[in-house]
Amino acid sequence: MIYRLHRKQFLSASIEEVWAYFSNPKNLNEITPPDLHFEIIAGADEPMYEGQIIEYRVQFVPGWRSVWLTEIAHVRPGEYFVDEQRLGPYRFWYHEHRFRPQGNGVWMTDHVTYIPPFAWLGDVVHALWIHRRLEQIFDYRARRIAELFGGGR
Repeated sequence: MIYRLHRKQFLSASIEEVWAYFSNPKNLNEITPPDLHFEIIAGADEPMYEGQIIEYRVQFVPGWRSVWLTEIAHVRPGEYFVDEQRLGPYRFWYHEHRFRPQGNGVWMTDHVTYIPPFAWLGDVVHALWIHRRLEQIFDYRARRIAELFGGGR
């Protein structure tokens, strides 16, 4: 089954500040929960560009670290970018990050379309754990981003 996660957050900062932060792949570690033991292995040495391949290691389950290889598939500077999983814990992962200036800030929208691993068993694991875990990850991210830029959900 295909699942979706949608988040929207207002940031009290200029589009230039917001874009500069989110277009630097190294900043992903700063907005990822510490219990994921997120580690960038390769590919984050340059500002984001279409075709960029970034390799991470992530610990979703205690004691089990997963390789996650993503491609920055689409970029329109100051407006949006899309990362797509090429190898990793999901059967499919497509994450749109959109930024829209409004007044004295920026609306940031995340839209993730994903398919869990494990075929039909993935739907069971999703209901029992994956959905809740993704919500926790994006809740943490929203708090950290609000601390960095102000604003809220």
